[in-house]
Amino acid sequence: MRKTRLDLSRIQAARAVIDPVFLDTPLFRCEPLEPHLGCALSIKLETANPVRSFKGRGTELVTSQLTGPAVCASAGNLGQALAWSGRRRGLDVRVVASRFAPATKLERIRAFGAELEIVDADFDTARARAVAIAQHDGIRLVEDSLDIETCEGAATIGLELARTPSDVVLIALGGGAMATGVGYVLKTLAPQVEVICVQPLGAPAMTYSWRKREVVTTESTNTIADGVAGRLPIAEVLDDLLVVADDAVLVEEASIIAGMRLLYEHAGLIVEPSAALGLAAILEDRERFAGRHVTTILCGGNVDMDAYRGWVSG
Repeated sequence: MRKTRLDLSRIQAARAVIDPVFLDTPLFRCEPLEPHLGCALSIKLETANPVRSFKGRGTELVTSQLTGPAVCASAGNLGQALAWSGRRRGLDVRVVASRFAPATKLERIRAFGAELEIVDADFDTARARAVAIAQHDGIRLVEDSLDIETCEGAATIGLELARTPSDVVLIALGGGAMATGVGYVLKTLAPQVEVICVQPLGAPAMTYSWRKREVVTTESTNTIADGVAGRLPIAEVLDDLLVVADDAVLVEEASIIAGMRLLYEHAGLIVEPSAALGLAAILEDRERFAGRHVTTILCGGNVDMDAYRGWVSG
């Protein structure tokens, strides 16, 4: 495997730094879903923790190295995780978010004690504002996926997945922290596993970049999967993704909703749209996965319940 920014020894050492509440999350065969998908399915549940997403793995690493305040841009989940990890260590945290972020995510950022600034634009505009704050105030800018700690924290999921055989692992793709981190570990410890990244058709920038092997930006996004809705891929992250991902696919909004509904009706799980991307990929290409053992990571459960009820009951 070609060189990436990631390092297996650092990832293994990260387990001693990350609060155990985020580690060794449930991984189980979900047989009730299998007749609806046509394949064996295991799910990795990253929602049963204080921030309801995998992001705490990375923010635990980041904050373990800080002695002063930090700022980040967030679609919601990173902000919660950084606020939680910062509060745990007595650090002041500022979060910049888009007004389009779900209200429930913004409320929880405040509840964890972070100072929240909302911009009247999308996530990438929030990211630019966070950069400006960090430069003006001289504080640490935490950039999801660009900061290697966020990738190597997420990569600890891969250490846990590598213990159980699987033919395919489906990973939600946004900025790329989880995809590059988990993909790197699997390609290092279990290279026979096919690593497939999944992104909404309405937010395709990283997938387009992976396919073209250079950064491709988009003018806008249009997806209910707010957690992965970026327009401006990071070149360094793309370089890593090109090494560790076997494929990157795009899925329709209707398939994401169908995946959320299946998880609720047959597994009793409430997840946000980004977490259903793996199931959406199976639903759109059943023949590809037929007869194989597929694992998908349910990466977050922070969802606006009014919107969620409309999706699953529609």
